[in-house]
Amino acid sequence: MATQKVKRKSVSYAKWGYIFILPFFITFAVFTCVPLFSTIYNAFFENYLIQGWMQVGPNYVGIENFEKLFSVDVNLGKYFYNTFVMWIMGFIPQIVFSLLFAAWFTDLRLKLKTGGYKIIFYLPNVIMAAAMGMLFSVIFAPGGPVNDVYKAITGSTESIMFFENEWPLRGVVALINFLMWFGNTTIMLMAAINGIDPSLYESAQIDGANPRQTFFKITLPLIRPILLYVLITSLIGGLQMFDVPKLLTGNGMAADRSAMTIVMLLDNHLYSKNYGMAGAISVILFVVAAVLSLLVFAMVKEREPKKKKAKAQAEKGGTK
Repeated sequence: MATQKVKRKSVSYAKWGYIFILPFFITFAVFTCVPLFSTIYNAFFENYLIQGWMQVGPNYVGIENFEKLFSVDVNLGKYFYNTFVMWIMGFIPQIVFSLLFAAWFTDLRLKLKTGGYKIIFYLPNVIMAAAMGMLFSVIFAPGGPVNDVYKAITGSTESIMFFENEWPLRGVVALINFLMWFGNTTIMLMAAINGIDPSLYESAQIDGANPRQTFFKITLPLIRPILLYVLITSLIGGLQMFDVPKLLTGNGMAADRSAMTIVMLLDNHLYSKNYGMAGAISVILFVVAAVLSLLVFAMVKEREPKKKKAKAQAEKGGTK
């Protein structure tokens, strides 16, 4: 009796994997790639409205839009300067306080229950930027509580005009960004520190290392990837800063445009339907963000080989 061979149909798991990830690529192409190429295309065309109703263009003008942006009349450098200054003013205290709180709450010797603290720290991140802007516009108003305290302490009868002076206005914007994002950064750094092998800290304590040495010799080097992620995401978010200064200054003309960011300038051109200039600003912003991100990656990659090389030479020297 002849034996019949049963053919088993193999399942192509790779095919189903591609099918499952296909919706993401379709969504990415439609909502990211198409607008990206459309923006680059518009950057080389003259396309705007006159008096709100007469359409001009699209007419190809080459790099004329970029030349206008770098002219003295537009003063593009001023808006980039404003953006970077307010980002740095908010990011430095953000990363410092986040590292301090993350190291404190993850200290094994303190044995703190961090669940409640995480909720408290993350709450400002949940609040809408519009609500934060309205709240701080009242707090720092001429008749607000901050000026009331200032007058009570100094005996002065004049209020500090936070929204009419350059650095006080930038300071308020930076303070809001700091309060909104330091909790999110703290939680990420806590997760990174909790992922470190506890035996490393135990060995350091046995060797007599103090908390400061442990933090700088063990914690910081091992959470460097997360710090890099925080730096790059914060940098890109800082370049896209819009909602908070927009809410505090309206059209951005307050205090000699000292808090007007590059995205606020982009929004002005979109509002006036000048799509050519808006596209040019978007392209410049994209290039700046990409270059800065690559520089940060390059700086980190350069340090790693040097450290490995120094460690190898030290080990080689010790074996002689």
